[in-house]
Amino acid sequence: MRANMGTADRLFRSVIVAPALIVVAVVTGPVSLLSILLYALAAVMLLTSAVAYCPLYAPVKMSTCSRKGTDTPARA
Repeated sequence: MRANMGTADRLFRSVIVAPALIVVAVVTGPVSLLSILLYALAAVMLLTSAVAYCPLYAPVKMSTCSRKGTDTPARA
């Protein structure tokens, strides 16, 4: 499993997207189905940014890594 996420993509997911999803989930109510889905999506965003690998990028051969960083394996 090689890294396919660049630094900007990882920061965007962990600093902007995940907190925004959590705020929206809190506003919608702590036990609603929508809030549970938003919490799960925020967790996925944090996990993928932590390991620098997005499984949805792999089938379409997409990578946001810089050229020199594409040969480095993802951190576990």
